[in-house]
Amino acid sequence: MRIVSGVLSALAIVASVGLFSSGALAADDEGKIAKVDPNGLTITLDNGNTYKLSGEFDIEALQPGTEVVLAYDTIEGEKTVTDLVTYE
Repeated sequence: MRIVSGVLSALAIVASVGLFSSGALAADDEGKIAKVDPNGLTITLDNGNTYKLSGEFDIEALQPGTEVVLAYDTIEGEKTVTDLVTYE
């Protein structure tokens, strides 16, 4: 009975790790802002990557030509910014 309990426990742990590892993974990028879309709440960097901003970011303060380093999560196929630092 102990062997069966141990196997079931191990399977439960493996299954839960698999569920959590398939979620959003953080990544980062850097470059100059090429385009700001205040209506879509997105910015596009000079490398062509486009990122969605949450409402907590002051999109009016972001201007084309501003150098940024950002962290993002890919959520449902969309790169969503979680942190952003500007350099002038």
